[in-house]
Amino acid sequence: MENNSKTEFAEAFRKRTKKFVVDNIKFFRTLPKTEEAKIIGRQLLRSSSSVGANYRAACRARSQAEFHSKLSIVVEEADESVFWMEILVEAEVVKPSELGYLNDEANQILKIASASRKTVSAKK
Repeated sequence: MENNSKTEFAEAFRKRTKKFVVDNIKFFRTLPKTEEAKIIGRQLLRSSSSVGANYRAACRARSQAEFHSKLSIVVEEADESVFWMEILVEAEVVKPSELGYLNDEANQILKIASASRKTVSAKK
């Protein structure tokens, strides 16, 4: 991948992970006002916001090792976001259709970040 297309990809993915955070905030506002929905919803907010924040930090990494480390956090937090979404559905707090887009987006972000991390690891 040429340097210019890498930069374009990084910028597009940065915007995508930021949108993921905003979309999760909006979703949180729609959750039932039950105690369990609030608790699990907050967990989802924490993990999803960490995805955006850590990808942004990865873009500012000072070394390959730091970039790899931040990407690893993005992978972990995206996977945790998927976990909390699964819990919300399996506990029947929300219907699967309410999380369709967010769950799909979390899985896509997870796959992209995992592939990027593997590429960085191969370059070491």
